[in-house]
Amino acid sequence: MAAAGMSDEPAVKASPSGTATGPAARQAMRRRRSSGIGAPIARSRFLMIAVAVFAGLGLAWWAATGLELVKPIFLPSPASVATQLGKLWTDGTLLIDLKASIYRISVGFLIASVLAIPIGVLIGSFRTWEAAIEPLVDFIRYMPVVAFVPLSILWAGTSDAQKFLIIFIGTFFQQVLMIMDNVKRVPADFVGLGRTLGLPDRKILTRIVVPSALPGIWDTLRISLGWAWTWLVLAELVAATSGLGYRITVSQRYFQTNTIIGYILLLGMLGLITDQVMKALGKVLFRQDSRS
Repeated sequence: MAAAGMSDEPAVKASPSGTATGPAARQAMRRRRSSGIGAPIARSRFLMIAVAVFAGLGLAWWAATGLELVKPIFLPSPASVATQLGKLWTDGTLLIDLKASIYRISVGFLIASVLAIPIGVLIGSFRTWEAAIEPLVDFIRYMPVVAFVPLSILWAGTSDAQKFLIIFIGTFFQQVLMIMDNVKRVPADFVGLGRTLGLPDRKILTRIVVPSALPGIWDTLRISLGWAWTWLVLAELVAATSGLGYRITVSQRYFQTNTIIGYILLLGMLGLITDQVMKALGKVLFRQDSRS
């Protein structure tokens, strides 16, 4: 016979340290682990949260304009922006601007990256070259890119070369220093192993250092590509006859806020797409690094 007054509920066990180890305690611990610092989450949940944030902002925008809390001259409605972008796409203006901007950022970013990668690897590997180049690069990277706009027009005119130059100045010097840091993060034991095997510096660089630093270099290119979009718009705001930045300037003169907002959103979408594409490519190219 069961003793009187004894509860039918299962007892919660305690560990030697005094911590509860029952089902409820284990479930609470799992919740803390799934929401703690650095805790992984399912990709479906990640996408759901991201979409919810964008949907919430869009809903707030729609409510603010629909309830006329903000005048259309300051913030047009989503419908007005979508309609204006549709008109610009139909008459070919949007397509022309997209082609011009994508061409300029592609060439400017490619030139900067092709030059920054070998220089960054060089100064990250050899202290003599670091002493010769790194202080100069550090000095130039603190100069405001905006200040080079009138000089770039003087040097390269108003052609696409001027846009390439602005994108180059805005990304190249940052890339060099970040790639240098990527190379310096290669464990010294890797280099030591190459020396033990009797490899010359050239082969240590090409077979050990560069392959080990490539995932970090790829991330550097991905991040600096976001800066390139910013400098592209700056270059097109002055002395341009086409492009996304140029269209924003023209729309400002005529108070076409719906075009301005639409092009700003388009720039953000293009930046997000390129960033996600480079992330996906990075996972494919460097599978071993992503698994570790």
